[in-house]
Amino acid sequence: MHPIKPKASVLLLSAAWACCLLTAPLWAQQAAKLGAELTPVGAEKAGNKDGTIPAWGGGDVAAPGGYKAGQPRPNPYAADKPVTSITAANLDKYAAKLSPGQVQLIKSIKGYRMDVYPTHRSCGYPDVVYQRSKENVGFAKIGQNGYELVEAKTAGYPFPMPANGVEAMWNFKMRYQGEGLTWAYATAIPPKGGSGIGEPLIQEDYIMFPLSNPKNNTIAGAKGIESLYLSPYIAPAQFAGDVTLSHAYIGKTNDIWLYFASQRRVRRAPTYSYDAPILNDENLETIDQYTMYNGPLDRYDYKLVGKKEMIVPYNWNKVNAVENKIGDVVQPTFLNRDLTRYETHRVWEIEATVKQGARHTFPKRTFYLDEDSWQILVQDLYDGQGKVQRVMESGVVMATELPACVQEGYASYDLSLGRYIAERIPAGQKQSDWLAGREGRVKESMFEPDGLRRFATR
Repeated sequence: MHPIKPKASVLLLSAAWACCLLTAPLWAQQAAKLGAELTPVGAEKAGNKDGTIPAWGGGDVAAPGGYKAGQPRPNPYAADKPVTSITAANLDKYAAKLSPGQVQLIKSIKGYRMDVYPTHRSCGYPDVVYQRSKENVGFAKIGQNGYELVEAKTAGYPFPMPANGVEAMWNFKMRYQGEGLTWAYATAIPPKGGSGIGEPLIQEDYIMFPLSNPKNNTIAGAKGIESLYLSPYIAPAQFAGDVTLSHAYIGKTNDIWLYFASQRRVRRAPTYSYDAPILNDENLETIDQYTMYNGPLDRYDYKLVGKKEMIVPYNWNKVNAVENKIGDVVQPTFLNRDLTRYETHRVWEIEATVKQGARHTFPKRTFYLDEDSWQILVQDLYDGQGKVQRVMESGVVMATELPACVQEGYASYDLSLGRYIAERIPAGQKQSDWLAGREGRVKESMFEPDGLRRFATR
Protein backbone atom coordinates (compact mmCIF):
# COMPACT_ATOMS: atom_id res chain seq x y z
CA MET A 1 0.00 0.00 0.00
CA HIS A 2 1.23 3.47 -0.81
CA PRO A 3 0.29 6.32 1.52
CA ILE A 4 -1.31 9.37 -0.02
CA LYS A 5 1.67 11.71 0.20
CA PRO A 6 1.00 15.27 1.35
CA LYS A 7 2.29 18.10 -0.79
CA ALA A 8 5.64 19.62 0.15
CA SER A 9 3.84 22.74 1.40
CA VAL A 10 1.81 20.63 3.81
CA LEU A 11 4.95 18.93 5.11
CA LEU A 12 6.56 22.31 5.70
CA LEU A 13 3.44 23.51 7.46
CA SER A 14 3.41 20.43 9.71
CA ALA A 15 7.01 21.16 10.66
CA ALA A 16 6.01 24.70 11.50
CA TRP A 17 3.19 23.45 13.70
CA ALA A 18 5.51 21.10 15.52
CA CYS A 19 7.89 23.95 16.27
CA CYS A 20 5.04 26.25 17.35
CA LEU A 21 6.04 28.88 14.79
CA LEU A 22 2.61 29.76 13.43
CA THR A 23 1.27 33.17 14.32
CA ALA A 24 -2.35 33.80 15.27
CA PRO A 25 -3.32 34.93 11.74
CA LEU A 26 -1.78 31.76 10.27
CA TRP A 27 -3.65 29.60 12.78
CA ALA A 28 -6.83 31.38 11.71
CA GLN A 29 -6.04 30.58 8.05
CA GLN A 30 -5.64 26.91 8.94
CA ALA A 31 -8.86 26.87 10.97
CA ALA A 32 -10.68 28.39 7.98
CA LYS A 33 -9.98 25.23 5.99
CA LEU A 34 -12.37 23.32 8.27
CA GLY A 35 -15.74 23.38 6.57
CA ALA A 36 -14.15 24.54 3.29
CA GLU A 37 -11.86 22.07 1.48
CA LEU A 38 -11.85 19.96 4.65
CA THR A 39 -14.85 18.73 6.60
CA PRO A 40 -15.40 20.40 9.99
CA VAL A 41 -13.44 17.56 11.68
CA GLY A 42 -10.52 17.59 9.25
CA ALA A 43 -11.30 14.98 6.57
CA GLU A 44 -10.98 15.65 2.86
CA LYS A 45 -14.36 16.81 1.57
CA ALA A 46 -13.72 15.65 -1.99
CA GLY A 47 -14.21 12.13 -3.23
CA ASN A 48 -11.44 10.13 -4.87
CA LYS A 49 -10.55 9.95 -8.57
CA ASP A 50 -12.14 6.57 -9.33
CA GLY A 51 -15.40 7.41 -7.57
CA THR A 52 -15.23 4.64 -4.98
CA ILE A 53 -15.14 7.32 -2.25
CA PRO A 54 -17.85 9.98 -2.70
CA ALA A 55 -17.61 13.58 -1.57
CA TRP A 56 -18.72 14.26 2.00
CA GLY A 57 -22.13 15.88 2.05
CA GLY A 58 -22.69 16.44 5.76
CA GLY A 59 -23.22 12.83 6.83
CA ASP A 60 -26.44 10.87 7.19
CA VAL A 61 -27.49 12.74 10.32
CA ALA A 62 -31.25 12.73 9.74
CA ALA A 63 -33.14 9.95 11.52
CA PRO A 64 -34.95 7.51 9.23
CA GLY A 65 -38.65 8.26 8.97
CA GLY A 66 -40.53 7.31 12.13
CA TYR A 67 -37.42 6.31 14.10
CA LYS A 68 -37.21 7.39 17.74
CA ALA A 69 -34.25 7.00 20.08
CA GLY A 70 -34.53 3.80 22.09
CA GLN A 71 -36.14 1.79 19.31
CA PRO A 72 -34.13 -0.86 17.45
CA ARG A 73 -31.91 1.10 15.07
CA PRO A 74 -32.94 0.72 11.41
CA ASN A 75 -30.37 -0.03 8.73
CA PRO A 76 -30.49 2.80 6.17
CA TYR A 77 -28.32 0.80 3.77
CA ALA A 78 -30.26 -2.46 3.82
CA ALA A 79 -30.92 -2.34 0.08
CA ASP A 80 -27.21 -2.11 -0.83
CA LYS A 81 -25.63 -5.05 -2.66
CA PRO A 82 -21.91 -5.98 -2.49
CA VAL A 83 -19.79 -4.64 -5.33
CA THR A 84 -17.22 -7.39 -4.76
CA SER A 85 -16.25 -10.09 -2.28
CA ILE A 86 -12.61 -10.57 -1.28
CA THR A 87 -11.57 -14.17 -0.69
CA ALA A 88 -8.35 -16.18 -0.74
CA ALA A 89 -8.95 -16.76 -4.47
CA ASN A 90 -8.81 -13.08 -5.47
CA LEU A 91 -6.82 -11.64 -2.56
CA ASP A 92 -3.90 -10.49 -4.72
CA LYS A 93 -6.19 -8.07 -6.55
CA TYR A 94 -7.15 -6.22 -3.36
CA ALA A 95 -4.22 -6.77 -0.96
CA ALA A 96 -2.83 -3.26 -1.56
CA LYS A 97 -5.92 -1.77 0.10
CA LEU A 98 -5.86 -4.10 3.11
CA SER A 99 -3.75 -4.09 6.25
CA PRO A 100 -1.19 -6.91 6.66
CA GLY A 101 -3.41 -8.34 9.38
CA GLN A 102 -6.51 -8.32 7.17
CA VAL A 103 -4.53 -10.17 4.50
CA GLN A 104 -3.53 -12.81 7.05
CA LEU A 105 -7.13 -13.27 8.20
CA ILE A 106 -8.19 -14.10 4.66
CA LYS A 107 -5.20 -16.36 4.08
CA SER A 108 -5.33 -18.28 7.34
CA ILE A 109 -9.03 -18.68 8.25
CA LYS A 110 -10.99 -21.03 6.04
CA GLY A 111 -14.14 -19.41 4.67
CA TYR A 112 -13.18 -15.88 5.75
CA ARG A 113 -14.25 -13.25 3.24
CA MET A 114 -14.85 -9.51 3.09
CA ASP A 115 -17.98 -8.31 1.26
CA VAL A 116 -17.33 -4.80 -0.05
CA TYR A 117 -20.31 -2.46 -0.43
CA PRO A 118 -20.78 1.04 -1.89
CA THR A 119 -19.17 3.67 0.30
CA HIS A 120 -21.39 5.92 2.42
CA ARG A 121 -19.70 8.82 4.20
CA SER A 122 -22.34 8.60 6.88
CA CYS A 123 -20.58 10.41 9.73
CA GLY A 124 -21.70 13.84 10.88
CA TYR A 125 -21.72 15.65 14.21
CA PRO A 126 -23.46 18.46 16.13
CA ASP A 127 -22.54 22.06 15.37
CA VAL A 128 -20.86 22.39 18.77
CA VAL A 129 -18.38 19.65 17.80
CA TYR A 130 -17.54 21.52 14.60
CA GLN A 131 -17.14 24.82 16.45
CA ARG A 132 -14.98 23.37 19.24
CA SER A 133 -12.79 21.53 16.69
CA LYS A 134 -12.15 24.83 14.94
CA GLU A 135 -11.41 26.53 18.27
CA ASN A 136 -8.86 23.81 19.02
CA VAL A 137 -6.70 24.80 16.04
CA GLY A 138 -3.77 26.58 17.68
CA PHE A 139 -5.27 26.05 21.16
CA ALA A 140 -4.93 22.32 21.86
CA LYS A 141 -1.48 21.37 23.14
CA ILE A 142 0.58 18.26 23.91
CA GLY A 143 2.69 18.45 27.08
CA GLN A 144 6.47 18.46 27.31
CA ASN A 145 6.46 14.69 27.94
CA GLY A 146 5.34 14.28 24.33
CA TYR A 147 2.17 12.25 24.92
CA GLU A 148 -0.15 14.00 27.39
CA LEU A 149 -2.88 16.33 26.19
CA VAL A 150 -2.61 19.38 28.44
CA GLU A 151 -5.02 21.78 26.76
CA ALA A 152 -8.06 21.36 24.53
CA LYS A 153 -11.68 22.35 24.15
CA THR A 154 -14.14 19.62 25.12
CA ALA A 155 -16.74 18.22 22.69
CA GLY A 156 -14.33 18.78 19.82
CA TYR A 157 -11.43 17.10 18.07
CA PRO A 158 -8.19 18.59 19.45
CA PHE A 159 -6.11 18.23 16.27
CA PRO A 160 -8.33 18.10 13.18
CA MET A 161 -5.18 18.62 11.06
CA PRO A 162 -2.70 16.44 12.98
CA ALA A 163 1.03 17.05 12.62
CA ASN A 164 2.12 13.77 14.25
CA GLY A 165 0.90 10.40 15.48
CA VAL A 166 0.25 11.47 19.08
CA GLU A 167 -2.07 14.22 17.89
CA ALA A 168 -3.97 11.76 15.69
CA MET A 169 -4.32 9.31 18.58
CA TRP A 170 -5.77 12.06 20.76
CA ASN A 171 -8.41 12.65 18.11
CA PHE A 172 -9.43 9.02 18.64
CA LYS A 173 -9.34 9.29 22.42
CA MET A 174 -11.48 12.46 22.33
CA ARG A 175 -13.80 11.21 19.58
CA TYR A 176 -17.29 12.51 20.11
CA GLN A 177 -19.76 9.84 21.31
CA GLY A 178 -22.14 12.01 23.29
CA GLU A 179 -21.92 12.85 26.98
CA GLY A 180 -22.62 9.30 28.19
CA LEU A 181 -24.60 6.14 27.58
CA THR A 182 -26.03 2.93 28.94
CA TRP A 183 -26.04 -0.30 27.05
CA ALA A 184 -26.18 -4.07 27.38
CA TYR A 185 -24.11 -6.43 25.29
CA ALA A 186 -22.62 -9.89 24.97
CA THR A 187 -19.00 -10.95 24.72
CA ALA A 188 -18.43 -14.32 23.08
CA ILE A 189 -15.21 -16.36 23.18
CA PRO A 190 -15.64 -19.44 20.95
CA PRO A 191 -13.52 -22.43 22.02
CA LYS A 192 -10.83 -23.52 19.58
CA GLY A 193 -11.85 -26.35 17.32
CA GLY A 194 -15.44 -26.41 18.54
CA SER A 195 -18.65 -26.12 16.59
CA GLY A 196 -20.28 -23.71 19.06
CA ILE A 197 -19.47 -20.31 20.52
CA GLY A 198 -19.53 -21.09 24.24
CA GLU A 199 -21.63 -19.27 26.84
CA PRO A 200 -21.50 -15.51 26.28
CA LEU A 201 -20.70 -12.99 29.00
CA ILE A 202 -23.54 -10.47 29.43
CA GLN A 203 -22.78 -7.02 30.83
CA GLU A 204 -24.59 -3.73 31.30
CA ASP A 205 -22.46 -0.62 31.02
CA TYR A 206 -22.93 2.89 32.38
CA ILE A 207 -20.45 5.34 30.86
CA MET A 208 -19.78 9.07 30.97
CA PHE A 209 -17.45 11.06 28.71
CA PRO A 210 -16.55 14.34 30.49
CA LEU A 211 -14.37 15.33 27.52
CA SER A 212 -17.41 15.18 25.24
CA ASN A 213 -19.55 17.44 27.40
CA PRO A 214 -19.67 20.98 25.94
CA LYS A 215 -20.50 22.38 29.40
CA ASN A 216 -17.05 21.40 30.70
CA ASN A 217 -15.44 23.58 28.00
CA THR A 218 -11.81 22.59 28.70
CA ILE A 219 -9.76 19.71 30.11
CA ALA A 220 -9.62 21.51 33.45
CA GLY A 221 -13.41 21.78 33.41
CA ALA A 222 -13.59 18.02 32.84
CA LYS A 223 -11.19 17.49 35.79
CA GLY A 224 -8.81 15.66 33.48
CA ILE A 225 -11.18 12.68 33.32
CA GLU A 226 -11.38 10.92 29.98
CA SER A 227 -14.20 8.53 30.93
CA LEU A 228 -16.12 7.03 33.84
CA TYR A 229 -17.09 3.40 33.35
CA LEU A 230 -19.26 1.06 35.44
CA SER A 231 -20.02 -2.47 34.27
CA PRO A 232 -22.01 -5.11 36.21
CA TYR A 233 -21.95 -8.71 34.94
CA ILE A 234 -25.40 -10.19 34.36
CA ALA A 235 -24.48 -13.69 33.13
CA PRO A 236 -23.29 -16.43 33.25
CA ALA A 237 -24.06 -17.43 36.82
CA GLN A 238 -20.43 -17.69 38.02
CA PHE A 239 -19.82 -14.02 37.18
CA ALA A 240 -23.27 -12.55 37.80
CA GLY A 241 -23.08 -9.76 40.35
CA ASP A 242 -19.42 -8.92 39.76
CA VAL A 243 -18.84 -5.25 38.93
CA THR A 244 -15.97 -3.31 37.34
CA LEU A 245 -15.49 0.43 37.91
CA SER A 246 -12.95 2.52 36.00
CA HIS A 247 -11.91 6.17 36.12
CA ALA A 248 -9.80 6.91 33.02
CA TYR A 249 -7.60 10.00 33.17
CA ILE A 250 -5.71 12.01 30.58
CA GLY A 251 -2.42 12.21 32.45
CA LYS A 252 -2.12 8.91 34.32
CA THR A 253 -3.15 5.27 34.31
CA ASN A 254 -6.73 4.31 35.02
CA ASP A 255 -8.07 3.83 38.53
CA ILE A 256 -9.96 0.53 38.62
CA TRP A 257 -12.03 -1.15 41.34
CA LEU A 258 -13.49 -4.66 41.24
CA TYR A 259 -16.44 -5.97 43.22
CA PHE A 260 -16.63 -9.77 43.48
CA ALA A 261 -20.08 -10.90 44.50
CA SER A 262 -18.80 -14.19 45.94
CA GLN A 263 -16.56 -12.27 48.36
CA ARG A 264 -18.92 -9.31 48.86
CA ARG A 265 -16.05 -6.85 48.86
CA VAL A 266 -14.58 -4.11 46.69
CA ARG A 267 -10.91 -4.36 45.74
CA ARG A 268 -8.64 -1.80 44.11
CA ALA A 269 -6.74 -3.11 41.08
CA PRO A 270 -3.41 -1.23 41.18
CA THR A 271 -1.76 -2.81 38.09
CA TYR A 272 -4.77 -3.43 35.87
CA SER A 273 -3.55 -1.49 32.83
CA TYR A 274 -1.53 -1.63 29.59
CA ASP A 275 -1.05 -5.27 28.53
CA ALA A 276 -2.70 -6.86 31.58
CA PRO A 277 -5.26 -9.42 30.34
CA ILE A 278 -8.91 -8.39 30.68
CA LEU A 279 -10.73 -10.42 33.32
CA ASN A 280 -12.74 -13.39 32.02
CA ASP A 281 -11.50 -12.95 28.42
CA GLU A 282 -9.22 -16.03 28.44
CA ASN A 283 -6.06 -13.99 27.70
CA LEU A 284 -7.38 -12.98 24.27
CA GLU A 285 -7.54 -9.25 24.96
CA THR A 286 -5.42 -6.79 26.93
CA ILE A 287 -6.72 -3.78 28.83
CA ASP A 288 -5.37 -1.37 26.24
CA GLN A 289 -7.10 -3.25 23.41
CA TYR A 290 -10.51 -2.53 24.90
CA THR A 291 -12.65 -0.41 22.54
CA MET A 292 -9.76 -0.62 20.03
CA TYR A 293 -7.43 1.37 22.33
CA ASN A 294 -7.73 2.32 25.97
CA GLY A 295 -5.38 3.96 28.43
CA PRO A 296 -2.40 6.34 28.37
CA LEU A 297 -0.12 6.84 25.37
CA ASP A 298 3.17 6.76 27.26
CA ARG A 299 4.41 3.25 26.32
CA TYR A 300 4.74 3.87 22.57
CA ASP A 301 6.18 6.28 20.04
CA TYR A 302 3.55 7.12 17.42
CA LYS A 303 4.56 7.77 13.82
CA LEU A 304 2.04 9.39 11.49
CA VAL A 305 2.78 7.35 8.35
CA GLY A 306 0.22 9.15 6.18
CA LYS A 307 -3.24 8.87 4.74
CA LYS A 308 -4.31 6.08 2.40
CA GLU A 309 -7.35 4.47 0.84
CA MET A 310 -8.31 1.18 2.47
CA ILE A 311 -11.11 -1.34 2.51
CA VAL A 312 -12.32 -1.16 6.09
CA PRO A 313 -15.27 -2.23 8.27
CA TYR A 314 -17.93 0.47 8.11
CA ASN A 315 -21.64 1.04 8.78
CA TRP A 316 -21.97 -2.16 10.83
CA ASN A 317 -25.72 -1.81 11.32
CA LYS A 318 -26.27 -5.53 10.70
CA VAL A 319 -23.62 -6.61 13.20
CA ASN A 320 -25.01 -4.28 15.87
CA ALA A 321 -28.73 -4.96 15.39
CA VAL A 322 -30.36 -5.86 18.71
CA GLU A 323 -32.88 -8.01 16.83
CA ASN A 324 -30.10 -10.56 16.19
CA LYS A 325 -29.44 -13.57 18.35
CA ILE A 326 -25.85 -13.87 19.52
CA GLY A 327 -25.43 -16.99 17.39
CA ASP A 328 -26.52 -14.98 14.35
CA VAL A 329 -23.52 -12.67 14.77
CA VAL A 330 -20.81 -14.81 16.36
CA GLN A 331 -19.70 -17.97 14.58
CA PRO A 332 -17.01 -20.43 15.75
CA THR A 333 -14.09 -18.88 13.83
CA PHE A 334 -15.22 -15.37 12.84
CA LEU A 335 -18.05 -12.85 12.90
CA ASN A 336 -20.83 -13.83 10.48
CA ARG A 337 -19.61 -12.80 7.04
CA ASP A 338 -23.18 -12.14 5.90
CA LEU A 339 -23.50 -9.37 8.51
CA THR A 340 -20.12 -7.67 8.31
CA ARG A 341 -19.81 -4.83 5.82
CA TYR A 342 -16.69 -3.28 4.28
CA GLU A 343 -16.32 -0.04 2.33
CA THR A 344 -13.50 1.97 0.76
CA HIS A 345 -12.51 4.95 2.91
CA ARG A 346 -9.49 7.15 3.54
CA VAL A 347 -7.73 6.40 6.79
CA TRP A 348 -4.80 7.75 8.75
CA GLU A 349 -2.10 5.14 9.41
CA ILE A 350 -0.28 5.43 12.75
CA GLU A 351 2.61 3.11 13.53
CA ALA A 352 3.25 2.64 17.26
CA THR A 353 6.52 1.13 18.51
CA VAL A 354 7.40 0.53 22.16
CA LYS A 355 9.67 3.21 23.58
CA GLN A 356 13.24 2.39 24.46
CA GLY A 357 13.32 1.09 28.02
CA ALA A 358 9.60 0.27 28.09
CA ARG A 359 7.96 -3.12 27.61
CA HIS A 360 4.71 -4.44 26.20
CA THR A 361 3.37 -7.79 24.96
CA PHE A 362 3.00 -6.15 21.53
CA PRO A 363 6.17 -4.22 20.63
CA LYS A 364 4.52 -2.78 17.54
CA ARG A 365 0.95 -1.85 16.65
CA THR A 366 -0.51 -0.18 13.58
CA PHE A 367 -3.72 1.80 13.88
CA TYR A 368 -5.95 2.78 10.96
CA LEU A 369 -8.17 5.77 11.86
CA ASP A 370 -11.17 6.79 9.80
CA GLU A 371 -10.75 10.35 8.46
CA ASP A 372 -14.46 11.13 8.93
CA SER A 373 -14.88 9.97 12.55
CA TRP A 374 -11.35 9.43 13.94
CA GLN A 375 -12.48 5.97 15.06
CA ILE A 376 -9.92 3.14 14.90
CA LEU A 377 -11.41 0.78 12.32
CA VAL A 378 -8.54 -1.72 12.04
CA GLN A 379 -5.55 -2.49 14.26
CA ASP A 380 -2.68 -4.89 13.66
CA LEU A 381 -0.70 -6.01 16.73
CA TYR A 382 2.76 -7.54 16.23
CA ASP A 383 4.68 -10.04 18.36
CA GLY A 384 8.36 -9.87 19.30
CA GLN A 385 9.38 -11.56 16.05
CA GLY A 386 7.69 -8.91 13.95
CA LYS A 387 4.73 -11.05 12.87
CA VAL A 388 1.11 -9.98 13.10
CA GLN A 389 -0.31 -11.78 16.14
CA ARG A 390 -3.67 -10.08 16.59
CA VAL A 391 -6.00 -8.23 14.25
CA MET A 392 -8.87 -6.04 15.43
CA GLU A 393 -11.81 -4.71 13.41
CA SER A 394 -14.75 -2.47 14.31
CA GLY A 395 -17.17 -0.68 12.02
CA VAL A 396 -18.86 2.57 12.98
CA VAL A 397 -22.63 3.05 13.25
CA MET A 398 -24.38 6.40 12.76
CA ALA A 399 -26.37 7.29 15.89
CA THR A 400 -28.65 9.99 14.49
CA GLU A 401 -30.02 10.89 17.94
CA LEU A 402 -26.66 12.45 18.92
CA PRO A 403 -25.80 12.81 15.96
CA ALA A 404 -22.44 10.98 15.84
CA CYS A 405 -20.72 7.94 14.45
CA VAL A 406 -20.18 5.56 17.36
CA GLN A 407 -18.52 2.23 17.98
CA GLU A 408 -20.34 -0.80 19.31
CA GLY A 409 -19.31 -4.40 18.51
CA TYR A 410 -15.77 -5.36 17.53
CA ALA A 411 -13.66 -8.48 17.07
CA SER A 412 -10.07 -9.35 17.97
CA TYR A 413 -8.50 -12.32 16.17
CA ASP A 414 -5.39 -14.05 17.58
CA LEU A 415 -3.59 -15.65 14.64
CA SER A 416 -1.08 -17.50 16.83
CA LEU A 417 -3.83 -19.24 18.85
CA GLY A 418 -6.37 -19.65 16.07
CA ARG A 419 -9.07 -18.06 18.23
CA TYR A 420 -10.98 -14.82 18.47
CA ILE A 421 -13.15 -12.78 20.81
CA ALA A 422 -16.30 -10.89 19.81
CA GLU A 423 -16.74 -7.92 22.14
CA ARG A 424 -19.73 -5.70 22.96
CA ILE A 425 -22.18 -7.40 20.61
CA PRO A 426 -25.69 -5.94 21.27
CA ALA A 427 -27.52 -9.01 19.92
CA GLY A 428 -30.57 -9.94 21.99
CA GLN A 429 -30.20 -6.96 24.34
CA LYS A 430 -32.00 -3.64 24.63
CA GLN A 431 -31.03 -0.80 22.31
CA SER A 432 -28.10 1.30 23.54
CA ASP A 433 -29.09 4.63 25.12
CA TRP A 434 -26.61 7.13 23.68
CA LEU A 435 -28.55 10.07 25.16
CA ALA A 436 -28.30 8.85 28.77
CA GLY A 437 -25.54 11.29 29.70
CA ARG A 438 -27.12 14.27 27.99
CA GLU A 439 -30.52 13.61 29.54
CA GLY A 440 -29.35 12.68 33.05
CA ARG A 441 -29.89 8.92 33.15
CA VAL A 442 -26.22 8.50 34.03
CA LYS A 443 -24.58 10.89 36.51
CA GLU A 444 -21.12 11.28 38.03
CA SER A 445 -22.45 10.25 41.45
CA MET A 446 -22.97 6.71 40.10
CA PHE A 447 -19.23 6.13 39.68
CA GLU A 448 -18.07 6.07 43.31
CA PRO A 449 -16.30 2.93 44.62
CA ASP A 450 -18.41 2.91 47.77
CA GLY A 451 -21.54 2.54 45.66
CA LEU A 452 -20.51 -0.50 43.64
CA ARG A 453 -22.65 -2.92 45.64
CA ARG A 454 -25.79 -1.09 44.48
CA PHE A 455 -25.22 -2.40 40.97
CA ALA A 456 -24.52 -6.01 41.91
CA THR A 457 -27.23 -8.47 40.91
CA ARG A 458 -26.53 -10.79 43.85
